[in-house]
Amino acid sequence: MPQDITLHDGALDFDFVIGDWTVRHRQLRKRLAGETGWTEFSGSSNTAKILAGQGNLEETEIRTPRGTYHGSALRLYDPKVRLWSIYWMDSRFPRLDTPVVGRFEDGIGRFYGDERFEDKIVRLRLTWTPISTAECRWDQAYSPDGGDSWETNWIMEFTRT
Repeated sequence: MPQDITLHDGALDFDFVIGDWTVRHRQLRKRLAGETGWTEFSGSSNTAKILAGQGNLEETEIRTPRGTYHGSALRLYDPKVRLWSIYWMDSRFPRLDTPVVGRFEDGIGRFYGDERFEDKIVRLRLTWTPISTAECRWDQAYSPDGGDSWETNWIMEFTRT
């Protein structure tokens, strides 16, 4: 059976984030509560390719008003299904979270999963937007209704150092 060669491979889709960055964070003060106020803080990030380009590892420092912690995102690409899996871990709770899974389409990366929030499971969406070789944006949104509506609760704006 012939392979559909019009499908985008995707293995290089995260190449834009390889390297060193300063990060401006904006985090909603209270999630899924109708809150409109944001807390802003800074951070830094470094991402390197691993597994001969089949993945990458991001090391990040997040400097919140409540204190600094470190985190890592492990991103792995499966060429058979053309999907990325992203696993998060951080120094506050040293374990791998359940991955979000997705791909880039039309230059935007969208990744979905489920997350426990205040004793219930909510739908989670992460969005990556490469803006230029010097800037990119990540945001996180929750959906309490299975994806019918979304509330963005964390935005990270990356500037290459």
